Amino acid sequence: MDILFIAGSILLGAGLAMDAFSVSVANAVSSPGMGKRRALAIAGTFAFFQFLMPLAGWLAVHTIIGYFRMFAHLIPWIALALLSLIGGRMVLEGIRGNADEPTAGPGPGTGTLLIQGVATSIDALSTGFTIAEYDALQAFVCAGIIAAVTFALCSAGLALGRRIGIRAGERAGIAGGIILICIGIMIFVRHFAGI
Repeated sequence: MDILFIAGSILLGAGLAMDAFSVSVANAVSSPGMGKRRALAIAGTFAFFQFLMPLAGWLAVHTIIGYFRMFAHLIPWIALALLSLIGGRMVLEGIRGNADEPTAGPGPGTGTLLIQGVATSIDALSTGFTIAEYDALQAFVCAGIIAAVTFALCSAGLALGRRIGIRAGERAGIAGGIILICIGIMIFVRHFAGI
């Protein structure tokens, strides 16, 4: 494994992590008072899914390619539905005033976080096609680099979102929900626009 392999994996990780970064910002905007452990759990969850999905795509290329191709067209629909559901719920809670105070909120619950992890990384399944020529060790190392880059970017996103959330005050939950819905729409449009 050479410098070009590592540099390519870092760039791939940065590209794949942008949705997770944006969702991290939205999570922290709506819960700027979340503790460090929760922030680590959020960044770790996104990194885990960004590690898992490219490997699952690589495995699919080498085993069950036909089934994966049948599933691939559903990816943007799944991401849009999951992020819109979570974002819509956050907006409704913010409008109704049922949400916790933004400065005291612990962040998304475990179930919500897992859904976000899947929604932001499901498009990384197709990365298995781009790394199909790698052997198993190279695919594993590439996925590890992608996970490390994702963790770093999500940690930065959480720090940025916390600052924005403190300034946003009570409207932070609504803003976070709108951001999630917009991310879902971007994933959807990007897929069909070929971007």
